[in-house]
Amino acid sequence: MAIGLGSVLLLAGILLIIQGGALLSVDRPVFVPPQDVDDTQPIRPVAPVTGAQRLEPARKVAQELIAPPRLDPAEIERAEPRPPLSELGLAVPPKTPMPKDWREVLLYRPVAMSSAMFESMGRTVVISGVQGIDLDKSCSFDDVSWPCGQRARAAFNSWLRGRTLNCFVPPDVERFAVAAPCRLGKQDVGAWLVSNGWATALPSGIYGKAEGIARNAQMGIFGPAQ
Repeated sequence: MAIGLGSVLLLAGILLIIQGGALLSVDRPVFVPPQDVDDTQPIRPVAPVTGAQRLEPARKVAQELIAPPRLDPAEIERAEPRPPLSELGLAVPPKTPMPKDWREVLLYRPVAMSSAMFESMGRTVVISGVQGIDLDKSCSFDDVSWPCGQRARAAFNSWLRGRTLNCFVPPDVERFAVAAPCRLGKQDVGAWLVSNGWATALPSGIYGKAEGIARNAQMGIFGPAQ
């Protein structure tokens, strides 16, 4: 009896599955019949594209107003540039070091280049207030000529002996020579040069009296060959 009841339930389940499959919709491809081509409409022929077609040149319109005239290079003359409309267009000049920016600097191992100029630590310094003696200058005393320019440099170098100078110079002057007052210890370098006759005083300098003493004492270039 149990087996018979199970068979009936199994059969009822199979019938329900079949009935449910019939109720569900399944997408199927739809066949679309091809459209009939209307043979009555004529087909327009396509014109072939070729590069052999003749191109007409463009028509010139007001050529004398648009195109620049032809010039002979020999007739062209370069004109000077016009000045700027204002000073705003000019380059800004480099800033000049002012005296308030100057400071005392220790310059080590100076080497004399002439009787009033030396090099030290990449700087070239000219002693201010004095006029140095050119290296090729010759002096004469009692009709005897001698190379006082080279002797003056040697005397300045011998006096320095590589000792440190204290100079009042502007900042960043490695690219050009600068005139500055210098001291060796407590002694003024310009005063020593002029008073010993190895430099002359500038008209606007402060060493006029020192030059007078050197001339009277026949010191340096004012005296005999040394």
